[in-house]
Amino acid sequence: MTDSTAHLLSQIGSRLAGQLSLVSLDGRRRPAPPALVVVAHGSRDPRALSTVRALLERVRERRPGLPVHLGHIELNEPLLPDTLAGLGGREAVLVPLLLSRGYHIKRDIPEMAAASDAHARVAGALGPHPLLVDALYARLVEAGWRARTDEETRRASAVVLAAAGSRDPESRVDTGRTADMLAERLGVPVVPAYATTSAPTVPDAIRSLAARGRHRVAVASYFTAPGRFATECAEVAPWIASAPLGTHPAMAELLLHRYDNALRGAGNCATSHTQPALAM
Repeated sequence: MTDSTAHLLSQIGSRLAGQLSLVSLDGRRRPAPPALVVVAHGSRDPRALSTVRALLERVRERRPGLPVHLGHIELNEPLLPDTLAGLGGREAVLVPLLLSRGYHIKRDIPEMAAASDAHARVAGALGPHPLLVDALYARLVEAGWRARTDEETRRASAVVLAAAGSRDPESRVDTGRTADMLAERLGVPVVPAYATTSAPTVPDAIRSLAARGRHRVAVASYFTAPGRFATECAEVAPWIASAPLGTHPAMAELLLHRYDNALRGAGNCATSHTQPALAM
């Protein structure tokens, strides 16, 4: 059996299992669970859309029978309002594919949810969360980071956590918390830096670390998918740069975790949408 045939049979099996999970032992059809709508920002880089679609396939594989949809804030189709319109009045949980709090989570997504006919709840940002640290660590190891080094090498090492940036101060708080957790995991300083809007920039953070004797600096790509910002940050890395988080298994797990958390908080949800929470 070829790999492609095995993969196809696995997909068929997963979809069949998902359909069977909707039928109870007495033969009655169980109510379908609320749809999971993953809300991506959107990008002009075609690699971003293909990465997000592949991530959604990972989510479907992990949770057969769960309706999983994609909606974008801008730049790519389907746009979130169109996705919500396609759901009609069905119940849905909107999980932003965004790593920290900011304007999109506080205003854009809730307003789009409120304007739709869908019975929608809005989950919180993906970060900060230990699962993101798992993904960041794995991507650094893939890029060449060695977990075990001598003390001299460790004293010369550091990481710049390269993020998109936001004018919202809570976004910086969230990114800083992720940097702290990654530093604890790695045992070296991790400095948050930004591709736009916020300071320090990634080159500034690298120079600051070099001035402190940290010349072995890795850039950890704190982006959900490839794009201009991730590429520009990687290009200035003096040593190694990790790939974006992308389709790492922890990302699919975290999307489902945020979905489940939103459902558990359903008793406190408004009819149209809820404000995001930061449950770990």
